[in-house]
Amino acid sequence: MHPTTADAPALAQLAALLADTTRARICLALLDGRAWTAGELARAAGVAASTASDHLSRLVDGGLLAQERQGRHRYLRLADPSVAQLIEDLAGRAPAEPGPARSLRAARASAALAYARTCYDHLAGRLGVLVHDALLDRGLLDRAGGLTLTPAGLDWCADLGLPLATLRPTRRPLLRDCLDWTERRPHLSGALAAALCGRLLDLGWLARGDGRIVRLTPAGAPELAAALGVPAATLAPPATGSAGGGRA
Repeated sequence: MHPTTADAPALAQLAALLADTTRARICLALLDGRAWTAGELARAAGVAASTASDHLSRLVDGGLLAQERQGRHRYLRLADPSVAQLIEDLAGRAPAEPGPARSLRAARASAALAYARTCYDHLAGRLGVLVHDALLDRGLLDRAGGLTLTPAGLDWCADLGLPLATLRPTRRPLLRDCLDWTERRPHLSGALAAALCGRLLDLGWLARGDGRIVRLTPAGAPELAAALGVPAATLAPPATGSAGGGRA
């Protein structure tokens, strides 16, 4: 179906919601998948609470954020996974700019974020891209007719304990490529990618760090390497300073 003239104002209105640094910072912060209070988002965006309140109302009215109140607090989150996908896609296509000189602590945090993080509810960063590539290399995923699980991939999911039967009826795509912000190559998103990330956390192969950072645990590294069929050294994080892209 060709776009109509009625689509243009709606698209421009949606784009205008993100064409503001404060609102963009708020949406990027919410990619950790949690619900944040208005005060937390104000601090994350570096603005006053009154300023943040106006921006948050616009994002809620525009359908990008959902909110609920508990007592005195207003909690906000991305409206649904499709909004997270939109933010990720736009961020992955934004030009990367070198950041200013940082402290060693900030450099380490940036390197950890670039290596492995959650992007809403799935695994991203260098580790996410490695998982994506390993599943393709092993023939567990197939690109013929779209990104799908092969019969071997179905068995792999069953062995790992992923609940495929409950994932398929959802409206969310089971699998899709998502351009990674820092690696500039695809990682996996979709319902199965979210279930995989959750399962790796439940197994203790991954552990949560600060914010969106996740880390590969000492016990989980050999287990994940074996599951992916790659040498354990392949999954090792790079040395601090070589991780690139500080916008993750």
